[in-house]
Amino acid sequence: MNAPQFKPVADHAVLVEFASEISDDVNRLVIALDHAITMAQIKGLQEVVPALVNLLVVFDPLETDHVQVEKDVRSLLPVSPDSDAQATHHTLDICYDDDFSPDLVAVAKACGMSEDAVIQAHSSARYRVGMYGFAPGYAYLAGVPEAIQVPRKTAPVRDIPAGSVMIAGPQCLATTIVMPTGWSIIGRTPAKIMTGNPDRPFLFDVGDTVSFNRIRREAL
Repeated sequence: MNAPQFKPVADHAVLVEFASEISDDVNRLVIALDHAITMAQIKGLQEVVPALVNLLVVFDPLETDHVQVEKDVRSLLPVSPDSDAQATHHTLDICYDDDFSPDLVAVAKACGMSEDAVIQAHSSARYRVGMYGFAPGYAYLAGVPEAIQVPRKTAPVRDIPAGSVMIAGPQCLATTIVMPTGWSIIGRTPAKIMTGNPDRPFLFDVGDTVSFNRIRREAL
């Protein structure tokens, strides 16, 4: 894998880009560098924002500059990605009942599987938090089994309830607010991903792992 590229952003940030295509290996390097930067106590550092293939290093331009921040980050390379065994694991309850899974039948048909087989595949997988984005608390979970990977819909659907669990390609997501989506909705979780705690606003950290535990409607 090539060395990451460094790009200045405005007067207060540096973008560190590992690749142009998404992969688990690349994302693990992003997360490892995120951890290394956080621990390094770089002068003027304000925030590190990891994404799937890159991360944004935000700094105070009154304390440092692009050249120094790049030098500080380069001094941390190369990084070794953590294993999932070192991550915090979370188990989310999920109900797959019909009215909570409006796209389950379509996913099963597209994959040539029964609805129960789709549920079994989804609930038996172990997912990894790759990034937050799009909306508050939207944690993109990598690890959807290949057998149930389906593309996004051709048109979004409005007013999808918070707590909807949905899939698109290799990614899974649990919604936190009412939003439109083009992903396939296959269940509902009562889990509160937005905690309300300003010191720890989200349930997961990037790099954490997640699994789903099937529950009955009465437990919602």
